[in-house]
Amino acid sequence: MTDALILVDIQTAFADTAYWGARNNPDAEANAARLLAHWRERNRPVIFIRHISTTPGSPLKGDGTAIQPIVAPQSGEPVLEKSVNSAFIGTDLEARLHALDARAVTICGLTTPHCVSTTTRMAANLGFDVTLAHDACAAFTQNVQTSWRGGPLPDPQTIHEAAIDALHGEFCTALATDAILQR
Repeated sequence: MTDALILVDIQTAFADTAYWGARNNPDAEANAARLLAHWRERNRPVIFIRHISTTPGSPLKGDGTAIQPIVAPQSGEPVLEKSVNSAFIGTDLEARLHALDARAVTICGLTTPHCVSTTTRMAANLGFDVTLAHDACAAFTQNVQTSWRGGPLPDPQTIHEAAIDALHGEFCTALATDAILQR
């Protein structure tokens, strides 16, 4: 069984903390880079996802859509573009995974409660065995949003953990990068 690595939206726009707010896990990209190196060393498939926003004023447009250099794709590695939260909507991700005979996927990226969560849920619903590298993901306080209660959102670590808690066991197995590398 092939296990494909899906790197979700690890883009330069996420350096804009004035827009996104405080974040947790400053090591997320470094952990994603460790996973990427591991997959490449073993000649396993990797697929990059890049968000192109349709929201006015979003930093996920223009230069902000570039994938961060720490996980830059190499020649021949696919980069799929989307404009919604799920990497499966409007892309050929599912068909690519089937063509690779990938029955399992490992997911990492930005941001945990948004595109990572949605992609994880949909991968599971499509029948893939999903591992989520929880320490190769990160969340923000989303300065531009308020909670459903009307107040500010909780701190980014709480947001991250709540998203992982909602996924683990039902949609994926959440593991640390070190545990994934030791499998």
